[in-house]
Amino acid sequence: MNAIISASALADALAGPNPPVLLDVRWQLSLAKAAGEPPFDGRAAYAAGHLPGAVFVDLDRELAGTPGERGRHPLPGLAEFGAAMRRAGVSSGTPVVVYDGGQGWAAARAWWMLRWTGHPDVRVLDGGLPSWEGPLSQEEPTPREGDFEPVAGAGLLDADGAAALARSGVLFDARAAERYRGDVEPIDRVGGHIPGAISAPTTENVTSDGRFLPAGELRARFQALGAAEGTEVGVYCGSGVSGAHEVLALAVAGIPAALYVGSWSEWSSDPERPVAVGAEPQ
Repeated sequence: MNAIISASALADALAGPNPPVLLDVRWQLSLAKAAGEPPFDGRAAYAAGHLPGAVFVDLDRELAGTPGERGRHPLPGLAEFGAAMRRAGVSSGTPVVVYDGGQGWAAARAWWMLRWTGHPDVRVLDGGLPSWEGPLSQEEPTPREGDFEPVAGAGLLDADGAAALARSGVLFDARAAERYRGDVEPIDRVGGHIPGAISAPTTENVTSDGRFLPAGELRARFQALGAAEGTEVGVYCGSGVSGAHEVLALAVAGIPAALYVGSWSEWSSDPERPVAVGAEPQ
């Protein structure tokens, strides 16, 4: 099954006999607090207009646990995540489509969480809300309680696993190249990258309007970066959000990949872990 869905295909699915559950996961990585500005409010954006029937999901509270040593967006408890998804109407036998404001990172985090915990039918709206040409609604639905019971699956890396994969396979760093090089680090303790990791900014997987490049182009890009057939692939980013977007791009390309959810926010918090700087992996 394709991991993404176009707006026109979504409209058809919503009019069909088994319409998907819609999850609105609008969120933005914000440096506004440091600048003295109010942070982005996803719930307010949702209230101002969303796809009819969509339920708002809060990334920071429902798709992540409490920030700390495990990173800025560690995994939530399975019980808490399952309860949030059931409240949103998610059931194992019903397809799910997630979307955000267009960047795709937050929607990809929801996609990855649901896929990792065993939901069989989850897709991301390619291009997010801006790609939708139908009407929007300000009405907040009350969905019927779902029955989804999450079970932890494969495809999850911890810090040691990420370090090992950088040596034995391919570990992609999905952050901006300047953060990978260590030129700047606006959020975490120190700049740089996990030794052996390869810079592969997730922003290069999409067009200017936020839609993914064709599968063939994505496959060629990742193969050129070292993801040859049969090679084990992993991804990390700052805190496991944009990295999920890169895992989604790899899925579109037909390349399975694991995610290091703790990512650089966890790795760099421990001064004993090695840090590489510069444009080269080592």
